[in-house]
Amino acid sequence: MAAILEAMPCESCHNIELSDKRNKIASIVSGFLFFSGWWFAIDASSSDYQNTRDVFHLCGVFSALSMFMVNTVSNDQLRGEGLTDGVCGGGIAPKMWFFFAFLMGFGSLLGSCWILFGEYVMENEASRKEFNPTTIYPGVAFFLQNLFIFLSSLVYKFGRTEDLWG
Repeated sequence: MAAILEAMPCESCHNIELSDKRNKIASIVSGFLFFSGWWFAIDASSSDYQNTRDVFHLCGVFSALSMFMVNTVSNDQLRGEGLTDGVCGGGIAPKMWFFFAFLMGFGSLLGSCWILFGEYVMENEASRKEFNPTTIYPGVAFFLQNLFIFLSSLVYKFGRTEDLWG
């Protein structure tokens, strides 16, 4: 079998230039992470609905909104090269938008940690009166949702290059 593989002409497989495909690869990886995150949340709600609350989806919604907000600001605007004048002193508004978008994404990630540990892992008598989950999987799924969406936002923002946009 090894002789057959060695005889195959596979020179084009060894000379792959990934810099030309950087934007495509970052977009695909980011999309897969975003999809996987929402898949975890939808799976937890559909397969184990009695152990979830509908309000737990808010962290995922704000995390997804954060991803869109982060990626609306170009790197030129963050460096101050994209704008010269305008509302809020030129380059300050995009930087504030970017900062608050990351705050929202990181806050959603921390909120999902609170959901996981506060509602599913730790035993607290005050919160167990109305919500008493029997499994921990939905908490893990909501945490993974927000983690994957946050990672998707980072990959999509910093994994691409704007030089190739022309």
